[in-house]
Amino acid sequence: MLKRLWYHGRARAVLAQVLIACGFLGALGWLAWNAHANLTERGIAMGFGYLGEAARFPMAESLLAYQPTDSYGRAFVVGLVNTLYISALVIVASTVLGFGLALARRSRHPLVTGIATVYLEAVRNTPLVVQLLFWYSLVTLNLPSVRHALQPLPGVFLSVRGLFFPSLSLQGDARVLGWALAVAGVLLWGAWRLARRPVAGAPWRTLGVIAAAAVLAAAAGWGGVTVQTDTPVLRGLNFIGGTAFTPEFTALLVGLTIYSAAFSGEIIRGGIDAVPAGQWEAAHSLGLKPIAALRWIVVPQALRVIIPPMTSQYLSIIKNTTLALAVGYPDLSFVITTTINQTGQAIEGVAVLMAVYLSISLSVSLFMNLYNRRLLRTQRA
Repeated sequence: MLKRLWYHGRARAVLAQVLIACGFLGALGWLAWNAHANLTERGIAMGFGYLGEAARFPMAESLLAYQPTDSYGRAFVVGLVNTLYISALVIVASTVLGFGLALARRSRHPLVTGIATVYLEAVRNTPLVVQLLFWYSLVTLNLPSVRHALQPLPGVFLSVRGLFFPSLSLQGDARVLGWALAVAGVLLWGAWRLARRPVAGAPWRTLGVIAAAAVLAAAAGWGGVTVQTDTPVLRGLNFIGGTAFTPEFTALLVGLTIYSAAFSGEIIRGGIDAVPAGQWEAAHSLGLKPIAALRWIVVPQALRVIIPPMTSQYLSIIKNTTLALAVGYPDLSFVITTTINQTGQAIEGVAVLMAVYLSISLSVSLFMNLYNRRLLRTQRA
């Protein structure tokens, strides 16, 4: 009986898998037992009860309200929001800049192509942490003081205190404002959906924009909703008003965007080059200009090649935000590292960090895969 099972290929495969699984579970059990014994010997209790205790450390900036007297759990949420915020900004900015780099690399002008090539080779072959430190030192050491701040654009100021620029804000009745924005968003979404249908003589997008503008205008007249511009103004030793990016945030945003755009640009260029040359020739034969051919014919086909590697690039951007610790930006990894140093709960902190980044990565992958499938179904139809 045993001899027959041994020479049975499927039985041997099942036995090998069972042995590997038992070995893996045994190794995990030993690691858990060893960690528990070492923590008990040092008087460190395992668990997540510390999340309700006061954090007792400040954060230079946060989108959510935070005080050092808040709990560690609150600090984790603030760090997570900061991570998602910088990740979203870098993803959008690097994609736009990468598209420009892809077009520059494909340009027939030798100077444009040469500049893009030098940029790509220099950025891609330099460690990211070195670039972040370079931008941080440039912002904090080489920029002028607040009173002598650079002004590249009207209302935009750059100094050792960071980047200051105007911001827009909606003022008025909160309920009327909320309903107006919701109705305008639904109208725009519906107009864009209808615009994809082959209905001749129906400018749905234009009608949607007009309807949304009419809703917002009615809200402005009924609920006193107004759009106000808040421009930063120098008062004393700093600027007040507008939106401010700290030196840490500015260095991280610029460094990650420039680094990630180099990889995104090559991905986009590869997708455009994958479209057969006959598609360009067909577009030109129809009288389309290069920009129109790129927008309506080439890019929709190139997306099938671009989306899968861009998913990996977006995940890399999210994981690269952990290097914010090098410039002092309080992202999730910064908060958890500080928490571990204060409480000694290293296993719990690392577990939370791994679980959060795993959840974010799976969510981004799911969204991009759904978009890719929808794109493929639309093109097949």
